[in-house]
Amino acid sequence: MSLARNCAHKKRREVRIMVSSANNPYSLPRDLPNHRDHWAVILAGGDGTRLRPLTRRIAGDDRPKQFCPILEGKTLLEQTARRAALAISPDRTFVVVNRAHEPFYRPLLARAPSHSFVIQPDNRGTTPAILYSLLRIAALAPSDYVAILPSDHFVSNDRTFMDHVTAAFEAVRRRPELVILLGITPENAEVEYGWIQPGGATMAPGASVLFGVDHFWEKP
Repeated sequence: MSLARNCAHKKRREVRIMVSSANNPYSLPRDLPNHRDHWAVILAGGDGTRLRPLTRRIAGDDRPKQFCPILEGKTLLEQTARRAALAISPDRTFVVVNRAHEPFYRPLLARAPSHSFVIQPDNRGTTPAILYSLLRIAALAPSDYVAILPSDHFVSNDRTFMDHVTAAFEAVRRRPELVILLGITPENAEVEYGWIQPGGATMAPGASVLFGVDHFWEKP
């Protein structure tokens, strides 16, 4: 998950990572503010090919994993939208989808405002999806703050996660030149996945810890 002030038309931003772990819990208010300048972009346009054998077994078709009820009878997309709504209004939430997936996402988002869909003609990766969404938001609110939320992540505690998002919003409000990523301290090395190599601590908003990013290690 990443968060920044809308910078679709602005210069390159410095990247920071906010890291949490069981030994470094956040101490934030439980009643999350619903700021009018906070937006969410939910990325749901991926094809989910790696988990296709599992999703085919569950759903009986080739739907991407974010549209499959993998856990608790809810899809990852539904869980992501519900989680985002704890702190960000659905009226200020965009969902990036692929036109070919309409039979899968329309029933799940039947109550979503019609303007909330950012429909791509095809899957061209994460960067175009984010840029297109930021351009849409920039046309409406060029100085607002945006959280980018993938729809294929499992989160065990929605409220705690949105506490972290709120802390990141506040950090960007103080340092609008930053792009902030949310990361978690791993329990062990998983070399088959990518990871973020943090640098030195630069700022600690509230009870969180903010680090620079030395390197992004991509999965093999």
